[in-house]
Amino acid sequence: MKNAFAIVTLSALLSACAVAPKQQQPAQDLSDQPLAAAEARDHPEATKKGDDTDEKLPNVNMSPAMMTQLMQAEMAYKNGDWQGPYLTMMSLAQQTKDPRLAKRAAEMALSAKQADDALAAVKLWRQYAPDSEEASQYYLGLIILSDNLGEAETILKQRLADATPGARGLMMFQMQQLLLRAKDKDAAAAMTERLVAPYGDLMETHVVLAQAALTRNDKAAAQREAQAALKIKPDSEIAALTLAQVSESEGGAINVLKDFLATHPDAREVRAAYARLLVNEKQYEAARQEFLTLDKAQPDNPGTLYALGILSMQMNDRPAAEKYFTHFVDVMDKAPEDERDPSKAVMILSQLAEERGDYKAAADWLDRLDSEDPKIQFGAQLRRAQLTAKQGDVAGARKLLGTLKTADKTEQAQIVLVDAQILRDAGQPKEAFKLMEQGVKRFPDNMDFLYDYALMAEKLGKTAVMEKSLRKVIAKSPDNMQAYNALGYSLADRNVRLKEAYQLIDKALKMAPGDPFILDSMGWVQYRMGKLDDAETHLRKAYTLRNDPEIAVHLGEVLWKKGQKDDARKLWREAQGKDPKNDALKSTLARLHETL
Repeated sequence: MKNAFAIVTLSALLSACAVAPKQQQPAQDLSDQPLAAAEARDHPEATKKGDDTDEKLPNVNMSPAMMTQLMQAEMAYKNGDWQGPYLTMMSLAQQTKDPRLAKRAAEMALSAKQADDALAAVKLWRQYAPDSEEASQYYLGLIILSDNLGEAETILKQRLADATPGARGLMMFQMQQLLLRAKDKDAAAAMTERLVAPYGDLMETHVVLAQAALTRNDKAAAQREAQAALKIKPDSEIAALTLAQVSESEGGAINVLKDFLATHPDAREVRAAYARLLVNEKQYEAARQEFLTLDKAQPDNPGTLYALGILSMQMNDRPAAEKYFTHFVDVMDKAPEDERDPSKAVMILSQLAEERGDYKAAADWLDRLDSEDPKIQFGAQLRRAQLTAKQGDVAGARKLLGTLKTADKTEQAQIVLVDAQILRDAGQPKEAFKLMEQGVKRFPDNMDFLYDYALMAEKLGKTAVMEKSLRKVIAKSPDNMQAYNALGYSLADRNVRLKEAYQLIDKALKMAPGDPFILDSMGWVQYRMGKLDDAETHLRKAYTLRNDPEIAVHLGEVLWKKGQKDDARKLWREAQGKDPKNDALKSTLARLHETL
């Protein structure tokens, strides 16, 4: 049992593959959607109209008075006032008939979340720039948000009718994304169906209908429409992805994508989705092979590199993780226009360097952080303090922690926790525990802090304190699987109250069936109960999911007890190679009078 550094879930990997942008950008109609790349590939012939730079603009004679008004409006807007500047822009737009001023008024109202005022400005913008695609998009978005679906339907119907055959399909997807913003989802779905009905020969029609059916939870209809889309265009990635999306189970979705890849091996978006589903099914090695295929085709793709780094961490392959994260950061350094933030990868690289004892490299990675996110900066400062202590300067590390000022109670608790860890690692466990005791009184509602306090109490042999604290965590946070697991594992490791230990670990395992550390705990309590075959089954599954030294030590002891001593020694050597100082390995070998 231990806390995992990186347990990958599908949602975590999806986030990892996307990587958070440095600054949040306003949502676009299509380009920020998950299937955008596949849609673009399915519509290479589609083109986007230009913005107002193509419009015929009025020849405005800019008087000094008008210039003053504009400057004062912009200054006031910058200082937090929106209404006065908005009215100025609207007035000047009406005087000059310049669409750019109406557009600026709309931007001001939108930033203030004033939908009605924004709509008034956009109507003026459209009046002065009737051919502006951008103005039309804004207008449609605003009337849909206001649930004026009747007017929106009239406009969208005409736009679809006027579109060229090559652009009509992509327009359907854009229309669908717009309608997702409607408050009345059922009415929007019904309207979508009416709008695309005349174009039944298009693959895109059936994709949109499948999505609409999914909105009203009609999975049978969604599957029929997705199958129809794929029949019309068998090489369409978006059709395959839609069919996978509407499948009854993840297993069914995996089969859809696998079959598609068998005949279309170059379908990058489908392969990426297939890999993510494999991750969700805990098939980490298979998922890594898919991402390696993607990496071979596009060696500098940041999303693939990041995913490979996360998977390598999950599989405890630290060298590979370091390689992929380093490559990811290098690629991002060469693409300053890319808005993704590599800070998380830099932090992981710092930790990996620390784990292999290269504290200078770990600090150098922190020096490369280029993020304005205060939480990332705070985390970096905590790590600097830990690195300073590991290099022998405990006083300097604690002084650095003392300079951190924050009003956030959670961050204050983190500072105390790191301070205690520094003292404990410096051979001052009693002082560390006193600090944690004070912290428990200071942060009585922080269950994460109380959990760490319990683990520290156990390390000092204060099992009664540990048990009382973990039971409090369980009472306050009944869904905290780690608390159940920690208490159950402690009982099992001390070989006491094994029935209760089993019940606690079993409850944790039901909450997280694929957690390798909870599986390890289950295997260990079964070993203590004499159920060697069950213990081996759980421990082997845990070791397959997470190639961790402590799990290897436990599995080795079970095999040793079963008489498979050569297999046990092999596992222990693997654990020793990964972590020569592992305490569990040392104590196990000493107890069994065995040397490697």
